[in-house]
Amino acid sequence: MAKLYFRYGAMGSSKTANALMVKYNYGERGQNALLVKPGIDMRDGMHVIKSRCGLSDECVLFANMDIEKIKAHEYDCIIVDEAQFLTKQEVELLTVIVDEYEIPVICYGLRADFQGNFFEGSHYLMAWADTIEEVKTICWCGRKAIFNARLDGKGGITKVGEQVVLGANDKYIGLCRKHWRIGDPGPLYRKAT
Repeated sequence: MAKLYFRYGAMGSSKTANALMVKYNYGERGQNALLVKPGIDMRDGMHVIKSRCGLSDECVLFANMDIEKIKAHEYDCIIVDEAQFLTKQEVELLTVIVDEYEIPVICYGLRADFQGNFFEGSHYLMAWADTIEEVKTICWCGRKAIFNARLDGKGGITKVGEQVVLGANDKYIGLCRKHWRIGDPGPLYRKAT
């Protein structure tokens, strides 16, 4: 039975690397997994998903998924990176792919933004996914990182601004609740400014 999976984690938890490894594993077994991302994520190009550790692969934009190929079972699995950027309607489409076409869908993304609020896609994935799994990472202090902090470029973090500002290590860091709450990105970032 196919399921909708939501695998979430803070910045730096290797979500994208995990997505790419899952696609590789499907291919190793002679199966065809479709790698997808929302169109808003153009950091590495339109049709590329790239992890911070250097793994990369070709993908299609969510809006360009060929539903007829999905209905025809040309794919054994759909893997969605940066799933927090999906809309409610796009998450709803994923539930149809799972329920009607019996194709598993594995989504990777952030649970919440830098202010601690749900993204639209994360909200509905948390509500509708069959299986929700945390991809863990740690804060600079050693505690579990559960918050995504936006660096302010001055040795601290900010909690004001647009919800979506694309970036990686240059803009974001995963922190535990305590250090996110008090705005402390850790000694590495305090020294950098």
